[in-house]
Amino acid sequence: MLIDVVVADITTLAVDAIVNAANEKLLGGGGVDGAIHRAAGPELLAQCRELPQTRPGVRCPTGQARITGGALLPARHVIHTADPIWLGGDNDEAELLAACYSACLQLASANDLTAIAFPAISCGVYAYPPERAIQIAVDTVRKWDASSPRRVIFCCHDETMAQGYRERLFES
Repeated sequence: MLIDVVVADITTLAVDAIVNAANEKLLGGGGVDGAIHRAAGPELLAQCRELPQTRPGVRCPTGQARITGGALLPARHVIHTADPIWLGGDNDEAELLAACYSACLQLASANDLTAIAFPAISCGVYAYPPERAIQIAVDTVRKWDASSPRRVIFCCHDETMAQGYRERLFES
C-alpha cells in the first residue's frame, strides 16, 4: 500500500473516496464535516438522510462508517465515520478512533476502491491530541492487509499536522 501525506483541502481531491469526520447524525456539522457538505452540495445531505437510522437520530454510531456518493465533489464517494470526542483518554477514545479508520478501510475494500483520503479524524472540534491521533491513524493503516485500497492519503490542513504524519511514518 502506498501512503502519502499532503497539505490540501480534502474537498478538492480527485480520489475514489474522501473520509468525512462526522457526527452520528450524518447531517452535516462543523469543521471538515461542514466543509465537505458545503462543497458537495445538497445532494450529499439527501443521500445521508436516506441512510437508515440505527436508533433515533443516529445513522452511524461512533467508530463505524457509512458510504455515499460524492455528489458535486471530485471524489466519487464519501465515507462518513462518526469519530470519538476526546474526553481525557479513559473513555475508549483510542479504540473508537482505530475503529473509525478500520471501518473506513473495510468499506473501501468492500467497494473495491483504489485510493482513499483521510482527514485528521477527531483532531478538530473533537479535540483529540494530534500526536496520539496520528499514531493511531498511521498504525491502523499500516496494519491493513487487504488488497484494496492500494493508496491512502493523509490530507492535512497545515504543514505542522503533515509533519506529524511524516514523522510517524518514518518512525514505524
